Amino acid sequence: MQYRKMGNTGVEVSALGFGCMRMPVLEGQPDNCIDEARAIGMIRHAIDSGVNYIDTAYFYHHEASEPLVGKALRDGYREKVNLATKMPVFSVEKEEDFDFFLNNQLERLQTDHIDFYLMHALSLDSWKNKVLKFDLLTKAQKARAEGKIRYLGFSFHDNEAAFLEILNGFDGWDFCQIQMNYIDVENQATLRGLEAAHKKGLGVVIMEPLLGGKLANLSPQVKNTLDVSRTPVEWALDFLWNRPEVSVVLSGMGSEEMVEQNLEYASRSSVGMLDAAQLEMLAGTRSVYQKMALVPCTGCAYCMPCPFGLDIPGIYEIYNQTVNDSREVTVKKYDSLAKQTDACRACRKCEGICPQHIESSTLMPVIHEKISAMKAELEKK
Repeated sequence: MQYRKMGNTGVEVSALGFGCMRMPVLEGQPDNCIDEARAIGMIRHAIDSGVNYIDTAYFYHHEASEPLVGKALRDGYREKVNLATKMPVFSVEKEEDFDFFLNNQLERLQTDHIDFYLMHALSLDSWKNKVLKFDLLTKAQKARAEGKIRYLGFSFHDNEAAFLEILNGFDGWDFCQIQMNYIDVENQATLRGLEAAHKKGLGVVIMEPLLGGKLANLSPQVKNTLDVSRTPVEWALDFLWNRPEVSVVLSGMGSEEMVEQNLEYASRSSVGMLDAAQLEMLAGTRSVYQKMALVPCTGCAYCMPCPFGLDIPGIYEIYNQTVNDSREVTVKKYDSLAKQTDACRACRKCEGICPQHIESSTLMPVIHEKISAMKAELEKK
């Protein structure tokens, strides 16, 4: 395993971090039914192989992730890792909620402290109307003084201007977590935000390095732009490890195979590992991908459950795959849905929490119209 400095904290973290948002679930069961034996085995194997950064959050796997991580870190594993979890800022309604959530998390995780504690999924709105309004930074500093947390940071989903306002709005940040990959260099925090955080001495944790798995499962047209000397996953991870500003890259590993592959890729990682020609190739891949991408959904499922029964991430996956699938395959997938997009009532509940700011109320009718048109054409044959 390769290790990197976590900003000015003095902590060295593994280049690869274990994200506990997409762990294996029992077959045919909902997201909160984690396959505990497999998940614990995967986490412990990663730690035995040198991974020392474990990332979870209050609502991951519908609140089942933190208790699972607590079990995985028994038997001496807690002492081997830096444990990260997040204050669910979007659920805070009063100042006292900070202590309620943090104490609950410490109990779930079976620990007396969180090494890296984040304000979860900040936007400019939640920064102003949650963090500042309820004085959560003062509460966090008190928790840090009491030893309940060691380092304080924030994860982020908004635009560059919002990122810089939050970054510069508090002098006590130790680290931040941003969405970054070779597609998102001008989205959300942007590469300029990454560089600004590094310049201020913050450690930078990267989430969505594969854009919700999309960069692992590229269409043939996009995949053909990549040199075959590395897999699409390795190219995506290497793009990030190449950057000196990046402290740790999180991967939401859902299978033993993913763990093994990512450990191998991380063992070869280093700053400056890509040359100018390789970076130019990835820029070309980005250009082709952006022409074909339809909806920037990463499958995080923050939008679920839908009040009207729609499988929102599933719908977007079907729609995005129309660039590869035949009309017959698209219609078959769409017809298999329990609720199709015409069931959307534009309540906008999903839009209020979507990290990618997807306007589902506008997109759902468009998707229904396009796939219905495909179906009509097939029926004419």
